[in-house]
Amino acid sequence: MNKIRIERRGPRVDVFLARPEVRNAFDAELISELTEAFETLPEDPELRVIVLRGDGPHFCAGADLEWMRSSIDLSEEENREDAARMARLFESIDGSPVPVVVAVHGAALGGGSGLTAAADAAIATEGSLFGFTEVRLGIMPAVISPFVLGRIGTAQARRYFLSGERFDASVALRIGLVSEVVPEEQLDAAVDRLVGHFLDSAPGAVRAAKALIGEISTLPDPSTLRTLTTERIAHRRTTDEAQEGMSAFLERRRASWRQIEDDS
Repeated sequence: MNKIRIERRGPRVDVFLARPEVRNAFDAELISELTEAFETLPEDPELRVIVLRGDGPHFCAGADLEWMRSSIDLSEEENREDAARMARLFESIDGSPVPVVVAVHGAALGGGSGLTAAADAAIATEGSLFGFTEVRLGIMPAVISPFVLGRIGTAQARRYFLSGERFDASVALRIGLVSEVVPEEQLDAAVDRLVGHFLDSAPGAVRAAKALIGEISTLPDPSTLRTLTTERIAHRRTTDEAQEGMSAFLERRRASWRQIEDDS
């Protein structure tokens, strides 16, 4: 891996965008390496959570200028293939069977905002800057749109997709792009705290719950949803993990996977 860096910390993996000299901007190699990481890392049954972050002063400032320059000469078919590779990256993050947390600092523009939207949770520093700036280049945020609209909704996309304006972390929090905003010096602690909550939950249940979210979001028919949800919970209740969790609660003891002491 030349454009990303991977650090393993027990059941947690931190994946760093490692192109600080260009504000961790996307190019073909970065897209390929990041996709491979998110497609292969969750195959490890011991993995519980992935944290995505950026080296240097910025998270991800969008597309690399040289990569953008090379796309000018691509045919429509070549552009379609190029976009498909980008789409596969966001799908691999969104579809990760384990939780993905994004830690944002500095710029998170264009595809950087797309990475933020594709994760399960995003924590940003107060000085972070966001924006779907593609229209200012004569293009549009097409590939990231399914993930962003799932986060901020159509009403907010109508403004920020069409204006291309940049906005700060407080706006990102208000519209739902990020879930928490903290001072820069507290970013690591906030990420660790959230990761701790994921690790304190039953690992099989977390994977099952994330899979359920993906299934429900594609099934609008109420009767189909009812069948799906009742089948899922009926199966989950009979697993060893669920039996342990419910027994521990009733017996007022910590379940085998618990790490955090509280009253839940």
